[in-house]
Amino acid sequence: MSGTHERAAGAPGIDELLERVRAGYTRIEAVPAYEAARSGEALLVDIRYAALRDRDGLIPGALVVEHNELEWRLDPQGSHRLPEATGHALRPVVICDEGYASSLAAESLHRLGLRRATDLIGGFQAWRTAGLPVRAPGRALQ
Repeated sequence: MSGTHERAAGAPGIDELLERVRAGYTRIEAVPAYEAARSGEALLVDIRYAALRDRDGLIPGALVVEHNELEWRLDPQGSHRLPEATGHALRPVVICDEGYASSLAAESLHRLGLRRATDLIGGFQAWRTAGLPVRAPGRALQ
């Protein structure tokens, strides 16, 4: 083995993979996501890891699901599903920190039959920049 990093034949890099994945669904911006959640049309799902939630806070009303548990918790047919995983018509809006990991997560939910799954463009950082509600780190649930 040489010290060079060779790409497997036909394998995309992460930028190309993200482009392909995102072409399969319509992503959503922060304000429309907020409005969809408030009207009950979407379920905000925060997949950021605990250190980021502790550092930056939480989106009130968002369901917190660790990224590595997402498919198990949102599969409407799964034995480990959350009560919010009511069916395949569910419209989860997956939120990561900056809107990259959430794209891959939304695509994974599509493969489970959650065809309305999407992700937040720019992630939590875009949400906060838009001035939308954020509960400060360490603040008790309301």
